Amino acid sequence: MTLMMSFALIFAQLSLMAFGGGNTILPEMQHQVVQVHHWLNAQQFSTLFAMAQAAPGPNMMIVPLIGWQIAGVKGLIVTSAAKFIPSSCLTLLTQHFWQRFEHATWRIRIQQALKPVTIGLVFASAFLIAKPNAGHWQLMMIMMLVTALSYRYKIHPLWLLASGAIAGIWGLS
Repeated sequence: MTLMMSFALIFAQLSLMAFGGGNTILPEMQHQVVQVHHWLNAQQFSTLFAMAQAAPGPNMMIVPLIGWQIAGVKGLIVTSAAKFIPSSCLTLLTQHFWQRFEHATWRIRIQQALKPVTIGLVFASAFLIAKPNAGHWQLMMIMMLVTALSYRYKIHPLWLLASGAIAGIWGLS
C-alpha cells in the first residue's frame, strides 16, 4: 500500500471516529502515526500538536501538519481531505434527522452516554501529548499551571501561550 493510500485510509477512519471533537481521536492518531507506521516520533507529534493549537483555525490543524511533515504538499492535501470530507458528509447527511428528534428521549440518552466517553478521550489525548515531556519537570509544572489557570479563570489561550513563550525565553522550560 502506498503512503498516500495509507494516509487516506487512516485519516478517513479517524474522521468518522471523532465523537465530541477532533481532540478525542488524538490517541489513535498518535498510535497510527508514531507507533504503527513510525512516520514521526512522539516528540515530533507533540510539537506538531502544539504548533497546530497555536495557529488560528480548527483544532485539527495537526492533520495537515502531519501530512506536510511526512510527505509535503501532497501529504497535506491527502490527509486533510481524508480527515475532513468523510465526517463533513456524514454530518450533512444526518443533521436534519438529528435536529428533527432534538427532544426525543433516545437522543438525549445517547448524548448523555457519550459525554463520559468524550471526556475520557480528551483526558487520554492530554496525557498522550504531555507524556513525551514527562522527564522535564519544569514543563510538567507549566502544563499543570496552565491547565489549572485555564480551567479556573477561563483565561484566553493566547495569554497562556504568550506566558509559555516568555517562560521559554527566560529558560524556565
